[in-house]
Amino acid sequence: MPNVMEQKVQGFMARVIAKNPGEVEFHQAVHEVVESLIPFVEENPQYKEAKILERMIEPERVILFRVPWINDKGGVELNKGYRIEMNSAIGPYKGGLRFHPTVNLGILKFLAFEQVLKNSLTTLPMGGGKGGSDFDPKGKSDNEVMRFCQSFMTELQRHIGPNTDVPAGDIGVGGREIGYMFGQYKRLRNEFVGVLTGKGLDWGGSLIRPEATGYGTVYFAKEMLATRKQTFEGKIVSVSGSGNVAQFATEKVNDLGGKVVTLSDSQGFIYDPDGIDAEKLAWVMELKNVKRGRIKEYADKFGAQYFEGERPWGIKVDVALPCATQNEINEEEAQLLIDNGCYCVSEGANMPSTAEAAKIYIDSKILYGPGKAANAGGVAVSGLEMSQNSMRLSWSREEVDTKLHSIMVNIHENCVKWGKDDDFINYVDGANIAGFVKVADAMLAQGVV
Repeated sequence: MPNVMEQKVQGFMARVIAKNPGEVEFHQAVHEVVESLIPFVEENPQYKEAKILERMIEPERVILFRVPWINDKGGVELNKGYRIEMNSAIGPYKGGLRFHPTVNLGILKFLAFEQVLKNSLTTLPMGGGKGGSDFDPKGKSDNEVMRFCQSFMTELQRHIGPNTDVPAGDIGVGGREIGYMFGQYKRLRNEFVGVLTGKGLDWGGSLIRPEATGYGTVYFAKEMLATRKQTFEGKIVSVSGSGNVAQFATEKVNDLGGKVVTLSDSQGFIYDPDGIDAEKLAWVMELKNVKRGRIKEYADKFGAQYFEGERPWGIKVDVALPCATQNEINEEEAQLLIDNGCYCVSEGANMPSTAEAAKIYIDSKILYGPGKAANAGGVAVSGLEMSQNSMRLSWSREEVDTKLHSIMVNIHENCVKWGKDDDFINYVDGANIAGFVKVADAMLAQGVV
């Protein structure tokens, strides 16, 4: 029989599922959070009476629109566009745009909800939002991507602004797409403002922004390891993905003396027991960012092993950095990681571990940094980019990296503050409660809105 608190969680989730049918990823994200928060809310009746948790999981605004565009053959194409403006209690909506065929309302609501807590953890004045489209940039020409981005921004520009909602990039949205969208916004609105982050350095972007999520994930892992008086020196590390986050996580692990032995993409993963050093990483960056090739080519080039259709969690490592996408580590893979000696997981992607996988980490008492804390570096530097845009100045690489490192240390300290229980730190509870308290207090102060 479930205990009283479990019954409260089940009752809460039953209402969430009934109001948001079919949105599986959103249900998963909410369930993970309410397991931490309902006991806390029960002990703090001011949040319960004002129904803060119920209000936080309901978006303030959901925008859905069509995106027609012309392909290179002159044919008409049609996609869906979305923007979820989740919560603005502590600042303008802030969160990425994702262009990927899997994008739907449930995935974006999960990402937007996570973003609220993640942005709160950074201590910067940013609310939470997320958006995107089921458009797939892969296989499209630059002109097709440009026409899509211009059509997408023609509608989105009605709903965003530097003091309202400031989108950034996410999966499928890099510097090219941000540039096309910013150009269209400027053309339509006749103003040069910091309405998007992840911009080019010559037109309002911030140094360290491309590196920020990957660097921040490793900085968070570094702080977790330090609680056990360890460092990255000599550690064997598994990284999934091979895009922006994975690339710079690999770079920072190398800087700190660790050895990354895996990278992956949607078709499989490579295992290089000699390690992916700076020279090999530069080749991967060229492959993925310029040639837009597949990670299998790495195996052909450097003689590494390639595992088609598989994920890298069966490799024996000390540290795992999942940097690809949601739910990429299931229950069996989490157990395999631990059985093979992995004792630190720092999430560079959003919710890359299933709920069952996360439970295995916590029950095994390994170091586990959930995405809303461990990958907050990207949005933290987006917030720093917003500050630079507002002040019409640009900070040096060293200044931004120092601020990023400081933010990740502070996030870790807050997770420890709210998540430490005897000799174990539950970073999931710590991140959820620390992120919630700041937003909840702001919502209470602003009344029922």
